[in-house]
Amino acid sequence: MDKSAIADTMEKIATLLELKAENPFKIRAYTNAARSIETWGGNAADLRDEATLASIPGVGKGIASVIKDLAGTGTSSFFETLRAEFPPDIFELFTLPGLGGKKIKALYEKLHVGSIAQLKEACESDRVAELPGFGKATQEKLCRAIEERSKQSGSFQLGQIAAEAETLQDHLRALEEALHVCIAGSYRRRKEIVRDLDFIVATNAPAVVSKFFISHPLVDSVLVQGATKSSVRLRSGIQCDLRVITAAEYPFALNSFTGSKEHNVVLRNRALQNGWTLNEYRIALAPLAPEAKKRRQAAKEIPEIRDEAELYRSLGLDYIAPELRENNGEFEAAAEGRLPRLIEKENIRGTFHCHTTASDGRNSLEEMADAAEELGLQYLGIADHSRSSIQARGLDEARLRVQMAKIRGLNEEREGFRIFSGVECDILRDGSLDFPDELLAELDFVVASVHSAFTLPEAEMTKRIIRALSNPYVTFLAHPTGRLLLRREPYAVDIPAIIEAAAETGTWIEINAAPKRLDLDWRWWPRAKAQGVKCVINPDAHAVDRLQELWFGIGVARKGWLTKEDVVNCLPLGKIEVELARH
Repeated sequence: MDKSAIADTMEKIATLLELKAENPFKIRAYTNAARSIETWGGNAADLRDEATLASIPGVGKGIASVIKDLAGTGTSSFFETLRAEFPPDIFELFTLPGLGGKKIKALYEKLHVGSIAQLKEACESDRVAELPGFGKATQEKLCRAIEERSKQSGSFQLGQIAAEAETLQDHLRALEEALHVCIAGSYRRRKEIVRDLDFIVATNAPAVVSKFFISHPLVDSVLVQGATKSSVRLRSGIQCDLRVITAAEYPFALNSFTGSKEHNVVLRNRALQNGWTLNEYRIALAPLAPEAKKRRQAAKEIPEIRDEAELYRSLGLDYIAPELRENNGEFEAAAEGRLPRLIEKENIRGTFHCHTTASDGRNSLEEMADAAEELGLQYLGIADHSRSSIQARGLDEARLRVQMAKIRGLNEEREGFRIFSGVECDILRDGSLDFPDELLAELDFVVASVHSAFTLPEAEMTKRIIRALSNPYVTFLAHPTGRLLLRREPYAVDIPAIIEAAAETGTWIEINAAPKRLDLDWRWWPRAKAQGVKCVINPDAHAVDRLQELWFGIGVARKGWLTKEDVVNCLPLGKIEVELARH
């Protein structure tokens, strides 16, 4: 069992203990142990050693015994005994918004509800509304949540399946028989929600590649096995299709299985205008009926096409990056030479909106800074939660000042790298901020965020956020719609009005790169860019490993047609210091 699986098991133990109404300190101990395992730098095999376990913060003797069993055998008698007390599907209930341990415990004890299917049945028979602490309104919310979940069945956040996808791609590329390998589909276009994965592999040994694919350790079950196409289901639950083709077919297959349906229709129509037919395997002269052949104008000569760039060039277009292939203006721009040079991962020089153990982060200030430096960043902005975020152990004024002083001290010790002092300041219901201007003025930057009162009417929510943006000390607006992909819909807000206000006040808008958010959505960025609004890409990292989620934010920026000039954290240290001071 690897580290992530061990940490997940510890979280499940904490959940089951909560359902049993165990001592809160015991529950918190397992939760803290899960976080310690996630952020611990060693290998899973080392967790079999008692001395190693004793050195990990938050891991006592009893918990160490459970971890040792999981690392050594992949199971734990304590966990299995605990799990046997509850239905196997009870963990499903924790995925529904509005359901915590206490409510699930009541549902299980009073109505014997141990799965989403049983909860749906109990709601439809009005039994949930009769429970103390629930009522009709809660029952209706649960019904809507269950309905929404059923619509999303088979959908995955990009970040949920990225590790599996990249691992499988790397292993296929390492095969001697694989000439070219790429993941196509919505994954390559960096869509925020992915339904399946399409692997395109050029090879002279299709049987070898196919056998390797269906036998891979990440494969949970084989759905179809054929000569040129195989389908499997990976451990995460996502369906994964493999198409094995020749090297000559590769550019056409990769292009066809990458573009959206609308993009591909336009591309094939352009081919027809040249007298060609384009499909997923080749380009050729378009066939004509015998009576039309005499009237046919000479078709253009088909050039040699060895890659996607040559395919687009043959159709009179500049190369269109995969992220832009949505039929959203890319053809007109490609034909006229107006496609932007999209931002690249290497352009990022630093980032903001990161958390530490001072609030709800899992790593210390020093550890976050060290990790950022190791990634090659020149600066890191720390923005722990403000005092109103009680659930996130938000900082009061005194604790924030202590952190500011600590950051000043650390900056004196470092050369060529800087930590910026900030705060993620709650936007209160009336649009005022959680701290007074006098304190905000002492910080390097201020992040304004909505963390409460999500159900306000659109006009009131919009007015609330615009008032916050008018504060001269607010540097940028974080996760502007509050959405949690596949879990929580965006709150009602007038995004065009927010963009206009940001343009007027010079406030940046965030792309929150956490895969569960990816907010502001890519569809809004061409509009924001046209109005001169600057973007800042942040991981909202609560642990050192989450800093690397900047990669997902870059995908959103590319889909939004953004260049490095549009993203402020592409500025090097000296220039971002000037920009922050000016702002």
